[in-house]
Amino acid sequence: MPAISSKGQNMPQSPIRKLVPYAEKAYQEGKTVYHLNIGQPDIKTPEIALDAVKIHSLDILAYTRSEGSDGYRTKIAQYYHNQNIDVTKNDIIVTTGGSEALLFAFGSIMDVDDEVIIPEPFYANYNGFSTASGVNIVPVISKIEDNFALPPIEEFEQLITPKTKAILICNPGNPTGYLYSKEEIKKLADLVKKHDLFLIADEVYREFTYDGYEHYSIMQEASIKDHAIMIDSVSKRYSMCGARIGCLVSKNKDVIATALKFAQARLSPPTLAQIASEAALETPKSYFDSVIDEYVDRRNTLIAELEKIEGVKVAKPKGAFYCIAELPIEDADDFAQWLLEHFDVDGETVMVAPAAGFYSTKGVGKNQIRIAYVLKKESLIKAVKIISEALKVYKKA
Repeated sequence: MPAISSKGQNMPQSPIRKLVPYAEKAYQEGKTVYHLNIGQPDIKTPEIALDAVKIHSLDILAYTRSEGSDGYRTKIAQYYHNQNIDVTKNDIIVTTGGSEALLFAFGSIMDVDDEVIIPEPFYANYNGFSTASGVNIVPVISKIEDNFALPPIEEFEQLITPKTKAILICNPGNPTGYLYSKEEIKKLADLVKKHDLFLIADEVYREFTYDGYEHYSIMQEASIKDHAIMIDSVSKRYSMCGARIGCLVSKNKDVIATALKFAQARLSPPTLAQIASEAALETPKSYFDSVIDEYVDRRNTLIAELEKIEGVKVAKPKGAFYCIAELPIEDADDFAQWLLEHFDVDGETVMVAPAAGFYSTKGVGKNQIRIAYVLKKESLIKAVKIISEALKVYKKA
């Protein structure tokens, strides 16, 4: 029998999706499952985006330019201008989701066995992207005791080797919800300038910041215009995860020219999704105001309920819609599976994401889970109560 590649064998499973078969079995048994495991917002997609697809006048669903349609990139540049980010359409490549933008970035700036430093815990698919690209992740651990703040810059510097090509951050963070301050971004900017590295920032949650905090983009740091690569997406901003439209943004012309070659190899991003995404840029500010108010309310509810559980430690997010909770157990993977297979309260149970998959350091995060607060408050309260009752039974078992 022909053999599977080493790369394929090393490709990690998604910690978010690997429990799906157990959830499906729970459904078959008639259980209700509260999904805290995946960042799929229940907020409605702006009607203006959906209507644009319904009323389009296309006779042929044709390719667009490999870098994305001219009109859409022009409007994206205007959107960034309104965010105090000075870019033009020529600094933007439209991609099939933020995932493809990250793959293009990795492919454009790193060779096999090169290294990228990432504060962990981090978005689980970074592990997959690095494996697919033959790149090695070098983690620097942020801690729940510090609310997952940026680790000391000296810890980054100690990890830099001749193979280090970039530092990657997610801001605000998935899975932590941490929002890096302007001062922290400036420290990273100084570091990448000093060592001539790239700074990649996954900024897909930029709109979702709370408690008066403001998002500060790496693209606002003029001193690193040749070092900065921004990743963005419409998925969370407009609750359009299924559109699969993102973009790679950089003022570095060599990066854009190289990423364009990767874009040409996959021909073009999806046409109808670009039409929807272009229309979504006309979404009024009031949409985001109400969405942010809703997420703040959900976050506060979730944190308050989790803090009622004895032995649970939780970090308070400043952005995005995730938090990490540390449970009084040894193995969150086992607990998450057990919840779906063996536990319910009046026919209801919960699906969570074990946090170990958001680390690359073995053994770290084993007793942590990521919770996405993308459900209504009433459902969040029910879900946390189920977790509370489950912990009592699980620990005895």
